[in-house]
Amino acid sequence: MNNLNPAPDLFKDIFHKHYPSVLRKLIALLKDKSAAEDIAQEVFLKLYNNPPSRPEAVGAWLHQVLTRSAYDYLDQKARERQLMQRQEKQLMTEPQSFQSGEQAVMKQGEEEQVQNWLHALPEKDRELLLLRYSGYSYSEIAKELNVQQPQVGMLLKRAGDRLKKQAYKSDNQWSHE
Repeated sequence: MNNLNPAPDLFKDIFHKHYPSVLRKLIALLKDKSAAEDIAQEVFLKLYNNPPSRPEAVGAWLHQVLTRSAYDYLDQKARERQLMQRQEKQLMTEPQSFQSGEQAVMKQGEEEQVQNWLHALPEKDRELLLLRYSGYSYSEIAKELNVQQPQVGMLLKRAGDRLKKQAYKSDNQWSHE
C-alpha cells in the first residue's frame, strides 16, 4: 500500500524539503521558470499518487521522475517547433492552399451559386462556358460543339452575358425577399 498517502504530514514535510531542489533542477534543464513550476507540481502529484516503495529513496525517485518529465516536456516542445516550421514552410510555398474555415465555406457557397446560375442557362451556353473555363481553346470548343471556330468568341460572349443576367436576377431576387 502507499507509504505516504496515509500520512499527509509526511508528504507535506517531503514537499517542503525537496521542492526547492526539484524546482532548481527543472529550471536548469528547461530554462523556463513557468514550465519548471508546472512540471514540479506534476512531479509531486505523481509522488503523492504513486510513492516509491522505500520512503528513504524519495530523493532519488524525485530526481528520476523530474528528469524524465523534463525530457518529455523538451521533446514535446521540439515536436511542436518542428510542426510549426513545417506549417510555416508549407504556407510560404503554398499560401493559397491555406484558407480559414470561413473562406472555405464562402468559396463553396460561391461555387454552388455559380452552379445554380449555370444550370439555369440553356445547355449549349452551359457547355460553352464550362469548356472555356476548363481551359479549352477556341478551336477545341469549336470541335467539341460542332460550330465554326470564328463563332466561338461571339457565342462565349452571349453565354457570358446570359450568365451575368442570371446572376443579377438571382441577386435581386434575394434582396427583394
